[in-house]
Parts: sequence; structure tokens; C-alpha cells
Amino acid sequence: MKENAIEGPAGDFHSVVTIGERGQVVIPADIRKMRNIKSGDKLIVVSKRGGPIGLIPAQEFNRFLTEATRVMSKLKSQI
Repeated sequence: MKENAIEGPAGDFHSVVTIGERGQVVIPADIRKMRNIKSGDKLIVVSKRGGPIGLIPAQEFNRFLTEATRVMSKLKSQI
């Protein structure tokens, strides 16, 4: 974790970013390095109306969907 990161109940707070004129956000280098995010990688944007906005690496999201599908199929067979 970065030296000046703040630990919180919902995760670690690393820095403040600014939205550019074209709506772009720069993910700080320390976070990109920690999460192994490289130029060209795809991120899934998630949000809840009136709530937080999150970025999930597409590969992690795909792994989640695959596992969730497996679990739901197993549960469905028990119904």
C-alpha cells in the first residue's frame, strides 16, 4: 500500500483524481502498478444510482461471472 494511503472500511483511499475536459480520469501510477493495469487493458465501470463508481479489470469481472454461473447452475440443480 502506498505510504500516504488511508485505510477505510470500504477499502483503501489512495489519492484524489480530476476529471479532464473529455471526461477522462487518470488512474494513479502506484495503483496501476499494484493492480497490474497496463495501457490498453479493459476496465468494467460499475455504479449504483446515487452511489459510488468503481472500476473492475475485465479479466477479474469475467472470472467472477464464470464462478457465479457455476454456483448458480449448481444451486439450480438442487431446486
